[in-house]
Amino acid sequence: MTDTAEMIHEDALPGEERTLDPKPEWQPRYPGSGRLDGKVALITGADSGVGRAVAALFAREGADIAILYLLEDADAEETRRIVEAEGHRAILIKADVGSKKMCDRAVAQTIDAFGRLDVLINNAGEQHPDKDIRDITEEQLLRTFQTNIFGMFYLVQAALPHLKPGAAIVNCTSVTMYQGSAELLDYSSTKGAITAFTRSLSENLIEKGVRVNAVAPGPIWTPLNPCGGASPEKLETFGEDTPMGRLGQPNEVASAFLFLACEDASYMSGQVLHPNGGIIVNG
Repeated sequence: MTDTAEMIHEDALPGEERTLDPKPEWQPRYPGSGRLDGKVALITGADSGVGRAVAALFAREGADIAILYLLEDADAEETRRIVEAEGHRAILIKADVGSKKMCDRAVAQTIDAFGRLDVLINNAGEQHPDKDIRDITEEQLLRTFQTNIFGMFYLVQAALPHLKPGAAIVNCTSVTMYQGSAELLDYSSTKGAITAFTRSLSENLIEKGVRVNAVAPGPIWTPLNPCGGASPEKLETFGEDTPMGRLGQPNEVASAFLFLACEDASYMSGQVLHPNGGIIVNG
């Protein structure tokens, strides 16, 4: 896949945030304190959901943002407006993270625009529910791994020459890595790979002064599930089985990414944070 016209677009994915009712809560919950002043962050899947909330919070904390997204132009433009309203610069990069060529180009565009890269947020992902493993097509299996884990490899490979000591990489894994998911066999498998990738990459880059951590959200209200990523039955009670008895909002997850991206987490690498409504996992 070397062209946006060749992007696979199954079901209604990735889905438009502007069509959801109620709307996900992306707004930062507190004033900024300059924790990312002068930094540049490249955030995948930043047009909506958790990615938008992370972009908004990072901008409030002082960062310029490269917004990488797949297809949803209107959502991406809204995220750019949000970042610029915080007084910081933003660029839009329409790219498929499953393409190494596009990942290389995305990092090059970020460097061309801002002259540096300090934080890489690997957030983009896709999922397709299947109750029977035999219903997972070869195309779907390849595509899910390509988006969810191959893209992380490609972006780190492209970003690494630009990451200086003190830089941070934060990957998005999932509670399904720890609990499993009967309907998300391929997705959960990629999330297990992401956790192993995070821990291994942390060991690999620690001497370079680059920290690598991850966030494992629980059920969060984003376009991913209502736009084809979950079965209708699951959506009816989405999040109600957490100890808190509700789903989470993107701005309840974004702060975990901020903590791992800034100097507050200077003594943490290879770790996973769990904003999941109180679900106890071995993490």
